[in-house]
Amino acid sequence: MPEPFSRYMHRWLYGPEGYYTKFRTIGKGGDFYTAVSSSMFFGGAIASRLISVIDEGFLPKDAMVLEAGAHQGYLLADIVQFVYTLRPELLQTLRFATVEPQAENREAQRRYFDESFGDAVSLELYGDLSELHEASAFIVANEIFDAFPCELVRGDEMLYAEGKRAFVFGAQDTFTTEIVKQYGLQKGEVAKGYEDFAAAMAKAFKTYEFVTFDYGDLEARPDYSIRLYHKHRSIPFFSLTDFVSDESEKPQDVTLEELYGKSDITYDVHFNHLIDAYRASGATLHDYRTQLSMLVNFGIITLLDMLREKSDARTYQAELNRAKMLIDPTFMGERFKGVIFRKGE
Repeated sequence: MPEPFSRYMHRWLYGPEGYYTKFRTIGKGGDFYTAVSSSMFFGGAIASRLISVIDEGFLPKDAMVLEAGAHQGYLLADIVQFVYTLRPELLQTLRFATVEPQAENREAQRRYFDESFGDAVSLELYGDLSELHEASAFIVANEIFDAFPCELVRGDEMLYAEGKRAFVFGAQDTFTTEIVKQYGLQKGEVAKGYEDFAAAMAKAFKTYEFVTFDYGDLEARPDYSIRLYHKHRSIPFFSLTDFVSDESEKPQDVTLEELYGKSDITYDVHFNHLIDAYRASGATLHDYRTQLSMLVNFGIITLLDMLREKSDARTYQAELNRAKMLIDPTFMGERFKGVIFRKGE
């Protein structure tokens, strides 16, 4: 029986044999790069932002610092390390936590923190936002919304899956139709889950600042962006289906069945939809800009200058080259966007 594409995508990523149900390597040895795998100064810039928010008085010194979708915990660990460098006394008051639905990833996070910090820093592990009821939090996430299941729409239809490779367009459900009409979409992706995630965050924290980075734009692109990442190769999803009849446009070395659950499936984030979902939950949009501008605003250049003053030229140049990937307009700097939401402002 045909199922909406969102369910097909959810099983691909999170089902019993899904891509994210097993620990995946990210970076040179994996399927794709992230800002976290590119440079520790990504976490350093976010740590600088955390300190400034505390200094501003919006969050207290004993706030929870939470990473959502933390994978192995590298980003949160980088934040901890830079807090120690920039404002070590905060390690005595801040609480550090992750929310991660996959048990294997939670265990990897615990091991990494134990290896990195021993008893100096404790890590709280949660499987879902519903487990949290906190007064205040600084929340960070990197590339989580591009993995929310979506519907693929065409006019007043949406895509249904019949097995792993057969697809057909059919009638839209009510939610998809509402989003299509609200944003004037004709072809592309409609994310499912933004509203529930924003509402859960609002329920979990009385006051929060949420900093998140992902690729996409304010306006939805007028075409499909859905694609697979396999060994640092981007493959358009539809090129693996019967919707593409020209054999020259199809990959000759892989099939959809072979990649199902074994490669990442993703799409561009429609930030206006995300922003409206958070506003509906009672949050305010505090900032939206390119990753380049956001990280510079957070102080990444100042952190690199500090490294230059305290390290040898070889070490500085190596870290500078890694950090450039984050802010280079031709790589991550312009393609990725940063958003800050606040509740309780």
